[in-house]
Amino acid sequence: MSEATQTATESKAVVKERVGEVVSDKMTKTIVVKVERRVPHPRFKKIVKVTKKFYAHDEKGEAKTGDTVKIRETRPLSKLKRWELVSVLKH
Repeated sequence: MSEATQTATESKAVVKERVGEVVSDKMTKTIVVKVERRVPHPRFKKIVKVTKKFYAHDEKGEAKTGDTVKIRETRPLSKLKRWELVSVLKH
């Protein structure tokens, strides 16, 4: 492998993916996905659930409220949308 090819493959960014539940599909081509993580509390070390909502682009409108979906980080599409729908895992 040449040096130019090697540096190009090493600098490729890792795309973030998350799995969560759709909490809203009322907007056109946009869904709101709730992602829940289990992390230790910084001071007390007890495992706590941390929830965050992401606005994701859903071009075909295939995800509905209550579905489990996989989303992927993308370029900014609007003021809040920085994620896109990859697939619907469970209806």
